Formats: sequence, structure tokens, C-alpha cells
Amino acid sequence: MPNPDHEDTTRTAGESAARDVAAGGTTSDKVTAGEVLVPYLHARAADFLRGLRLHAGSGADTRGAEEAARALRAAARRISGTLHTFRPLLDAAWADRLRAELAWFSGTLALEHACTSRLVRLADALSRLTSDGTATHGTAAHGTAAHGTQPVGTPPGGPLPGSPVPDGPVPDGPAPDGPAPGGPVSRSAVPAARGTERSLTGSRTDGWTGGRTDDGRVLAVGAARAGALLERQLTLARARAHSAALQALGSARFHAVADAVAVLASDVPLGPAGAAPAADALEPHARAVEHRLLDAVAALPLSRAAHPYNAEALALMAGEAQDAPWHHTRGLLRLHRYATEVLHGAAAPDPALYEAARALDRHRDAAAAAAAAAAAARTPRIAQATAYTLGVLHADQRHEVEAARFAFHHAWSRTTAAVP
Repeated sequence: MPNPDHEDTTRTAGESAARDVAAGGTTSDKVTAGEVLVPYLHARAADFLRGLRLHAGSGADTRGAEEAARALRAAARRISGTLHTFRPLLDAAWADRLRAELAWFSGTLALEHACTSRLVRLADALSRLTSDGTATHGTAAHGTAAHGTQPVGTPPGGPLPGSPVPDGPVPDGPAPDGPAPGGPVSRSAVPAARGTERSLTGSRTDGWTGGRTDDGRVLAVGAARAGALLERQLTLARARAHSAALQALGSARFHAVADAVAVLASDVPLGPAGAAPAADALEPHARAVEHRLLDAVAALPLSRAAHPYNAEALALMAGEAQDAPWHHTRGLLRLHRYATEVLHGAAAPDPALYEAARALDRHRDAAAAAAAAAAAARTPRIAQATAYTLGVLHADQRHEVEAARFAFHHAWSRTTAAVP
């Protein structure tokens, strides 16, 4: 375990060398690639070990354990990404082995966090859709509002007259999927649904009916059961992910990973190219990652994402089939950011680049939430109102996907990374 004084000295030396490389000139000619790369890896390994120590000492503190797991994942991603980008400068066999083990560990830890955030996101969306009845059918109002526009002709209280409503009567008694199990839905989705049901089934005095009452009533009836179904499925998935994380942390495989990172905190196996000048050895690999990112962004349908409403991104099959290139771009953008950290030390990142990365994170989260809603809707023998509500929830999250693509387009147009 590195001591803090050694860690601070290493970090300072690495950042100084990185500044020399970024500045160019005669000083950077004297700095080798190893003198820039090694301190960065030392510092990230120290971050990993610090997160591991915090996780071991968190005990029953759930918040502390979550923060420690987040620090562990961040450090593991940075080490793994750096080993991937600058692999030719390192011992290739060692780098490949450690990168694969870190990817396994960070992926295992991320599953529990993903299930938790997905449940919160869906519960928030369900509560929002049913709390005041402002967005009822298909969440069209919400999707356009995400882009700063307003659907033409939409009254303040709901959708246009003649909006389609689900076939068949609204179920009044217990549905085939049974009553909602005990326990509140996250973020009070059940009370919100019940309050909405009372408000939408009562008499209206504003003269606007136009299908809104039936549509909102179906949402209100199905919201509690849809929320309970999602909570049951995602809580089960989270419990399994938590058990898998605990098993991983206690396994011999993880102890081997921790030992390898502890060695990395004091010794980095460099290859022959690590003694080359930093400007000649580091920058070509960083530029290679940037060019891959630029190619991936160029392949995205950014011209279509630039429109305030992108209907093609919302279709159940066509929209989700478009997600993979965006996820690939997100991974390349992360590698580009890590390579920039190596070259420029602790320099502040490009705000637009950070905003673009956040937009792709939201894209990933919304796409995963939409898939979870669609999977829940495929549960056998659920009530019609439950399935309808899950369909509306799926559409809402696909609108969030569309909004994230729109935000990425605007952020990317401002980032310096977009200029070759």
C-alpha cells in the first residue's frame, strides 16, 4: 500500500512531465513516455487501493459502500482504458491480463448500481407521468419539452382531442396479474397514481374531455401495478448483482487483481518503447483513439438527431437497433478523455467534451430503462392497464433517448475534439 507522501510526490512529478509534453519545445524532448505514463498509473492504482480500503471499512454504511464502489469503478476504468490506449508502450502480456481482470471486476460492481439507478429512474418517470396528468398518452408533450419546444395545438391540460385510448374497458377489480404486492413503490409512485386516479375519474369543469379522462384513468389504474412489477423485477436483479459483487470481492480472483494493482502502485512494466520521447511515443496513440472517436461520431445520424423530434428513434425495434453505435461512441469518448488526462495531467477538461460525455451517459441509462419497461410488459398474464402503462413508460424513456442524442449533437458541435 503506497504511503500518501510517495503518492503526492508521484502525482506531482507525473503532472509536471505531462505539462512539459503539452507545452512542447526542448523540455518535452527530454521527457520520456515512461516519465509521463508511469506516474499516472501509479496515481490511479493508489485511487483504487484507497477505494478498496474505504469499501472494507464501510461496514453497514450503505452510502459509504456506494461511494467506495464508485471510486473503485472509476479507478479501474481509468487503469483499464490507459492500458488499452498505450499498450504498445507496456509489457503487452501483462497489460492484456490486467485489463481483462479490471474489466471483469468493474463490470461486476457496476451491475448493482445499474439496477438501482434504473429502478429510481423508472419510478420517477412513472410518478411524473401520473402525478398531475400533464403528460398522458405516449408522453409526446414530455419528449418535445426535452428539446425546448411545445407540441402545436396541445392544450394545457392534456393531448389533442381524439387521442387514441386502449381498447376494452378499464378493469375495476383484481387483474390477472393480481393485486400489487406489499411495500411502496420507489419515490412514492403508488400514492401519486392513486391521487391521479381520484382526480381523473371525477367530474371536469374546464370543458376539455377529448379522450383524456379515459386515457389518464388507464394510466392511474395501471401505475401502481406497473410500479410494483418493475420494483419486484429490478429489486430481484439488484439482489442477485449484490450477491455477485460480494462473491467477487471475496474470491481468489479479486485478491489476485488487488495484488496486481498494489504492484502497479509502485512498479509499471514498460516495454522498449517506454524510453522513447513522450511527444513521439504518447501522442500518436492518443491521436489514434481520437480519430476512432471522430469516425464513430461521423457514422452517427447526427443530422437526424439535430431535429427537435426524431420519430425514428422512438420505434420499439428500429430505435433500439440504433443504440449500439451510440454506446460504442460513448466507450471511445471515455478512452479519449482518459488519454487526454495522461497527456495533460490535471488540466481542466473541455466543458463541452464533458457535456457530450454526460449526454451519452444519459442516453445509455434511458435506453436501458426503456428495455426494462419493455421486458416487464412481456410478463405473462398481466392486466391490460398494466401493460398499457408500461408501454407509455417505454415511450417516455425512448423520448429521453431522443433528447440525449439531441443534447449530444449540440455539445459535440462545440467541443474542441470535433476539430481534427
